[in-house]
Amino acid sequence: MSKLQIDYSIIDHTIIKSVLKKRDKFSHKGDYGHGLLIAGSYGMGGSAVLAARAALRSGLGLLSVHIPNKLYDILQISVPEAMCITDASDTIFSEANYNELNKYKAVAVGPGIGQAPETGLALAKLIENYDNPMVLDADALNIMAAHSDLFDSIPSNSILTPHPKEFSRIIGKYVSDQEAIKIQMELSIDKKVIIVLKGANTSVSTPDGKLWVNSAGNPGMATAGSGDVLSGILLGLLTQGYNPVQAAIAGVYIHSVAGDIAASIKGETSLIASDIVNYLGEAFISVTK
Repeated sequence: MSKLQIDYSIIDHTIIKSVLKKRDKFSHKGDYGHGLLIAGSYGMGGSAVLAARAALRSGLGLLSVHIPNKLYDILQISVPEAMCITDASDTIFSEANYNELNKYKAVAVGPGIGQAPETGLALAKLIENYDNPMVLDADALNIMAAHSDLFDSIPSNSILTPHPKEFSRIIGKYVSDQEAIKIQMELSIDKKVIIVLKGANTSVSTPDGKLWVNSAGNPGMATAGSGDVLSGILLGLLTQGYNPVQAAIAGVYIHSVAGDIAASIKGETSLIASDIVNYLGEAFISVTK
C-alpha cells in the first residue's frame, strides 16, 4: 500500500473526530434509528450474534435481527437488547417482509446467511424492495458474484465490504493490489456504491472517485467473525443518520481502533472477534478525545 500510485486520503483520529456527532442530552432511542440485520444460518448463528452486538455497541436506537427460526433462542439469550424476526425456514434466510422494509433507516445483510438457492432469491427481492443505502457483506457478496445482474439493483451509496477472495469472485483475477484498487475505484463509480476492500490497510472507494486508506488495525484482526463485527458497526452508524461515506470511513477506523485496543490487552495471537466488540466503547472514547 505504501507504493500505491493513486491519490488517496488517510483515515485517522482527526478525520473521524470531525465526523462523529455528540448526542443531545434530551434525545431518545427514536432519534438514533431502527436498523435491520439479516444474518445467520443453521451452524452460523455466531455471525448474527457478533454483527448484532456490534451494531448495538455502535449506537443505533433499535435493532431488529432477521434469523432462521432455529436461531431464535440463541439470539434472544446472546443479544437481549435486539428484537428478533424469525424466518419461515428453520435453517436459512428464505424471505423477508418486503412491504415493511422501508420502515428501517438502514439494512445490513450477508453475515453467515449461506448461499442456498432460496437465499439468493430472497436477497434479490430484498435489494429490489429497499430504497435506502444498504450494507452488503459475506455471502450476500458471494451470491451477487454469481448473479452479477444484482449489482444493477443495489440502492445508490450502498456499502459493500468484500475481503480479497470475495472481491476476486466479483471482478475476476487481478495481478496486484494496485490493480485491485484501481478496479475497486472504477466499480464504485460505475455502480454508484461504496466499496470497503478489507485487508492490512483497508481501502474505501466512493462513487465520486475518492479513495480512503485506513491507518489503524493489526494482524490479530485476521480472525473469524471480524468482518461480521464491521458489518454491525456500519449498520449502527448508517441507522443513526451518518451519510454512507461517513459511516464507511468511521466504521472501518473505529473497528480497527477497537482491534488495536484489544490486541494491546489480549495480544494479537489470542485476539478474537468478540474482543473487538467488547472494546468498541473504548474505541469510540479514544477517537473523540
